Amino acid sequence: MVLAGSSGSSAASAGIGIVLFLFYAAFIVFVIAGMWKTFAKAGQPGWAAIVPIYNIYIMLKIVGREAWWLILFFIPCVGFVAAIIVYMDLAKSFGKGTGFGLGLVFLGFIFFPILGFGDARYVGPAALGGGGTGYGQPYGGQPGYGGQPGYQQPQQGQWGQQQPPQQGGWPQQ
Repeated sequence: MVLAGSSGSSAASAGIGIVLFLFYAAFIVFVIAGMWKTFAKAGQPGWAAIVPIYNIYIMLKIVGREAWWLILFFIPCVGFVAAIIVYMDLAKSFGKGTGFGLGLVFLGFIFFPILGFGDARYVGPAALGGGGTGYGQPYGGQPGYGGQPGYQQPQQGQWGQQQPPQQGGWPQQ
């Protein structure tokens, strides 16, 4: 025996379920878009954010960790510790502090969109000793240094023309 009012309540439940699913899907798309933008800000392909395992590899590149760290993510308990270290390095790579890194670790669904859509800018791989000082200067606070470690900026002459780098010893007069 079917009650007369049961079909109306099941339709309402289905409607509520569909609305909740749509909100959830929109939220997931927003988080993925934030991670996509974060990757793009670091000069990496944004689509890498949606490819499993490859996104971890790209994140390791962004923070300056070696590729073998990817193996650590598959070891129980060690993977959690490695993720904490990588997220802390990611925060430093964008000039953010420890608090923001902890936010990425525990509330990544909130902090990735903040990192991607906010005004944070990539200041270099933190694990390589760069990552800035947290004040927006790249590579440990050296103004104007935007290359890889060991890269020397071209020297400028008196009228702006480039001079070749000097080869060791005393400066040429």
